Amino acid sequence: MNNNLRLVINNVNKQIEDKHFFEKDELKIILDLYAKMVSEGSWRDYGLSISSKQVGFSVFKNAADNALYKICKNFKPKNKNLKYLITDTNGKILKNSYDLNILLKNTIWKKL
Repeated sequence: MNNNLRLVINNVNKQIEDKHFFEKDELKIILDLYAKMVSEGSWRDYGLSISSKQVGFSVFKNAADNALYKICKNFKPKNKNLKYLITDTNGKILKNSYDLNILLKNTIWKKL
């Protein structure tokens, strides 16, 4: 029996930083857009990717295809306008902004 194991409940000293994901209001903005695009028939699936540098929300026309777009949040951008990005399947930046809400509201998805 291993005596080095212990159960930790309500750990106040979190080792995982919440900054390595979308914040609640950011995720709500993205999911509201996703719901709108699904109802229009433009998007059908999504996926999340997380790294130490950025988190991404990829959208797909069909689950078996490559992602149409990826909405990214950079954790340590070199420029404040590179905090939020919309990229294509190859990682090319299509649009960028310091504000997620402005970025998504000013994007005409059918013209990208």
